[in-house]
Amino acid sequence: MIRVLVTGTNSYVGKSLERYLGNLPDMYTVDTISLRDNDWKKTDFSIYDVIVHTVGVAHIKENKKNAELYFKVNCELAHEVAKKAKNDGVNQFIFLSSMSVYGTNKGIIDRTTPTNPNSNYGKSKLQAEQLIGLLASDDFRVAILRPPMIYGKGCKGNYVRLSKLAISTPIFPNVDNKRSMIYIDNLTEFLKSLIDSCSSGLFFPQNNEYINTSDMVRTIAEIHGKKIWMTRLFNPVIKVLNHGVITKIFGDLVYDHEMKIEAAAAKFNQISFYESIRLTEE
Repeated sequence: MIRVLVTGTNSYVGKSLERYLGNLPDMYTVDTISLRDNDWKKTDFSIYDVIVHTVGVAHIKENKKNAELYFKVNCELAHEVAKKAKNDGVNQFIFLSSMSVYGTNKGIIDRTTPTNPNSNYGKSKLQAEQLIGLLASDDFRVAILRPPMIYGKGCKGNYVRLSKLAISTPIFPNVDNKRSMIYIDNLTEFLKSLIDSCSSGLFFPQNNEYINTSDMVRTIAEIHGKKIWMTRLFNPVIKVLNHGVITKIFGDLVYDHEMKIEAAAAKFNQISFYESIRLTEE
């Protein structure tokens, strides 16, 4: 029996992992804890084998007023939880970071790509990685994940906007692009593999297949029984306006497939692209 504590009672990834492992009651016990006040500091972490830290500030527009909040929650709080976990004798600490630590919205990311975050979100996540990484030892195994965009039923962010557009628009650009993404159940299965193997290190989980934005929109529309005309008429304009939101939607941003996933997690089962969209939309 593996005892798991998930931080963040309202975290999308945290709640998904709790449900996922909850289907295997003979193998795991899963508790969640809120970090909104200081009561968590009174909790005895020593009864847990692993802590999965999913708490973080995201999906809010950054400005000078909330800059401190990003670092307070994403970095300082994460470091405090990790220190307590180590002091209490927890075997493994899993930290959910982000692809945003690279500070790029286009191109191919490989093992040689330097981290260079350009947002408070990315900067705070990278600082947390660095501080938590210093705590790692043979008795305190630290696994840091840098997932790309996460999507699935109930998710927030860009996928929701694309889904609404796919259902409402009769026309959409047909662009040949590639994006690294990960379906929520693929991510939770990956986390399960890390927990089972008590792995440590830096990980880059993603779907087996790169995703094409036009294919995703077409698939969403198809699942809803909507007809959508895919055209290349807008491609010259998209090429000229290749920055900002346009780049986020139609540009290439992938993890190189050569960034191998170590340990048992290398063989984690994956739900296919079409099935993941069907499950998300239905």
